Amino acid sequence: MRGFVANTDHDQWAVLRSIVPAVDEVNHWRPAAEKAFRALQPGEPFFFKLKAPHNAIAGFGYFAHFSHLPTTLAWEVYGQANAAATYAEFREALVRLRSRSEIASPAKGDFSIGCILINQPVFFDEAHWVRAPKDFASAIVQGKDYDLGRGEGRRIWLECLERAATARTGLESLLQGHLPDATHGSSSTAAASMFRPRLGPRSFRIAVLDAYGRRCAVTGERALPALDAAHIRDFGDAPEHTVSNGMLFRIDIHRLFVAGYVTVTPSHRFAVSRRIREEFDNGSDYERLHGARIRLPENPADHPLVEALWWHNEQRFLG
Repeated sequence: MRGFVANTDHDQWAVLRSIVPAVDEVNHWRPAAEKAFRALQPGEPFFFKLKAPHNAIAGFGYFAHFSHLPTTLAWEVYGQANAAATYAEFREALVRLRSRSEIASPAKGDFSIGCILINQPVFFDEAHWVRAPKDFASAIVQGKDYDLGRGEGRRIWLECLERAATARTGLESLLQGHLPDATHGSSSTAAASMFRPRLGPRSFRIAVLDAYGRRCAVTGERALPALDAAHIRDFGDAPEHTVSNGMLFRIDIHRLFVAGYVTVTPSHRFAVSRRIREEFDNGSDYERLHGARIRLPENPADHPLVEALWWHNEQRFLG
C-alpha cells in the first residue's frame, strides 16, 4: 500500500479543519488541469503536510477519485470543502497560483482545475502533528508518494493512525482492527489491513460523471449544468454510493427516473411509462426515446448493477 504526502497551505488547512468532521469529503485541488493524479489507488491514504515553517503532517484522509473540473462545478459540489470560505476566495487563490505558474486564466468566466477528492479526512491539533518524512525535500512542490510498509512511510502511517484513534472525530470505531501489523514490514501487510471507505455523495457525483464520459446515458447531452448523477436503487434502501449503483442523466430524465415515469431495463434499454401521457397529456419527447439502448461506461465494473435495475423496474417504475 502506498500513501501520498501533499504540500498543503496552512490557511487552507485551517478552513478544512473548521468544517471537519461535519463535512467528510474534501477537495485538494491543483490550479492546473494538465496532468492526472495517479500516485494512489482509491482507498489509499492521503496526508496533508503543512508547508514551511510548519513542516508537519496535520491530518490525513483516503483518496476517492481524481477529476478535472470547472471551478464553478468544483464549488457547486464541494463548497467550503475546497478549502475556501467563499467562491470568490477560491477563485482568487486559483488565479494567483496560476499566475505564478504562468498558467493563463480568464479575467472572467470558468477554467478547469485538477481535483483530488479525499474522503473521511481527520485533522490533528497542533500538539499532535506528525513530523514530516525526513526525506521530504524542500524543493518538492506538490507532494511525494511513499511505501507505507517500510521506512518513513510506515512511521507516518502508524503515527497518523494513532493520532486518529484518540481524536474525537468518529473514526475510532472505523479504525479498530485496521492497524497495520507492526510485526511485519511489507506493504502487502499494510494493504491487507487498510480500511477502504465508500464513496460519499460528493465523490459519487463526480465519479459517475466521469464514468459516463460526461454524457447523459440516454440523450447524450454534454452540457455539465444539465447533467446529474442518479442512484438506481434508493440510497436509503441500499446505502452505498457506488458507481455501479448510479447512472448519469439529463436533469429532467433524472427527476422522471426518481418519480418512476422512466426506467432502464436490465438489458440496458430506456423505458417510458404510458402514465406520462395519461397524467400530463404530453410526453412525446420522451416516448421517442423509448426502447433506446443507453450509453454504458467504458469500464465494465462501472456498468449498472443488474440487481439494482431489476429493483427500480419492480419497485419504482410505474409501468
